[in-house]
Amino acid sequence: MKVLVTGAKGMLGQDLCPILEDEGYEVVETDINNLDITNCSDVEKYLTSENPDFVIHCAAYTNVDKAEEDIENARLINKAGTENLAKASANIGAVMVYISTDYVFDGEKGCPYLPEDKTNPINIYGQTKLEGEEAVKKYCEKYYIARTSWLYGHHGKNFVETMLSLRDKEQINVVDDQIGCPTWTVELSNGIIKLIENEEYGTYHVCGSGETSWYGFAKEIFELSGLKVNLKPCKTEDFPRPARRPKYSVMANNKICRNWKIALKDYLMLREEDF
Repeated sequence: MKVLVTGAKGMLGQDLCPILEDEGYEVVETDINNLDITNCSDVEKYLTSENPDFVIHCAAYTNVDKAEEDIENARLINKAGTENLAKASANIGAVMVYISTDYVFDGEKGCPYLPEDKTNPINIYGQTKLEGEEAVKKYCEKYYIARTSWLYGHHGKNFVETMLSLRDKEQINVVDDQIGCPTWTVELSNGIIKLIENEEYGTYHVCGSGETSWYGFAKEIFELSGLKVNLKPCKTEDFPRPARRPKYSVMANNKICRNWKIALKDYLMLREEDF
């Protein structure tokens, strides 16, 4: 089976592609250098030429704060780019897998979101990713929408690495009133494979099991790393950002991924082996 991956050089793509290959899939890696997803004719020609069985769409505009002012580019990539891929995938009969986000929700529910719950994004990033979801549903009969959250991995800038880089500061203040599900890119990759091999088409939450705040996440990072730091909880208002974040974006994942603490421990162990 042939799988075409967009955003193959990104944080998720760099874990997903080798994992797919280990599972026996033939992988076609694409990135901005060889496939511009915003060019409809190029997308159509490329997918027709490669004729993959699956298209896993990892490429995205992911700068949540910058998207608030760079709306045109965020929408061009997350909506129009996804629409181009959805149309081309449908034309060749490929199954499309679209990586989405917990930010399609407003955070007001107060208990874990289910895939069928009403969406109501409160920032531009979440809105454009939801528009991507809608494009996939409109054009593809065979699709998986995989919503994930608080993603971290060895191949990109992320919260875990940011916290570890701050270990020597006199005091580290971290927001304690936003609750979500930390997710390792390897867990997401394995979850995607579970979907395409075992699950019916539709929308799924592919994120770490359990929940925590950013402060709780940071605390676990330092404890598992054996580091003593002066970590203090703070409120969202103490660190104003251009984009609003949902206060509670925990998603029920139907046990697709492991508990976030177990995954984080494995991530940190692998990280130590690499250094």
